[in-house]
Amino acid sequence: MAIEGEYEPSPTAWVREHVEKITQSGTTTVATIKGRPVVLLTMRGARSGKVRKVPVMRVEHDGAYAVVASKGGAPAHPLWYYNLKANPTVELQDDTQVHTYVAREVEGAERDLWWERAVAAFPDYAEYQQRTSRRIPVFVLERAD
Repeated sequence: MAIEGEYEPSPTAWVREHVEKITQSGTTTVATIKGRPVVLLTMRGARSGKVRKVPVMRVEHDGAYAVVASKGGAPAHPLWYYNLKANPTVELQDDTQVHTYVAREVEGAERDLWWERAVAAFPDYAEYQQRTSRRIPVFVLERAD
């Protein structure tokens, strides 16, 4: 199930540039963050209803993915956090593979396990958590198609 409709590019330059590179090449392998692999998350905006795209760190385990709403340790959640809460059905592209997933925010032991996996994939997450008093949310994405 494709996320269709009007696409609104991110106002953040690096996000726009990464999305353009991935879209033009057809693969996520052309973009990294600090040399680490990313996946492309496509979702529907919570307020606008428009299609939104954001590269996030690749945190995969047994076909499921985690996305971490770190915003670099900022005091507020990234805007895409609210998009996932309002519209949990998303598309995720990993390399050239695109599938539909359902996102759910995880807590407790499940969050702790996925947090460990996320920090292993992108060690900066540990530092980001120290920068903020909020508990950085973690979503698990499971295949819907």
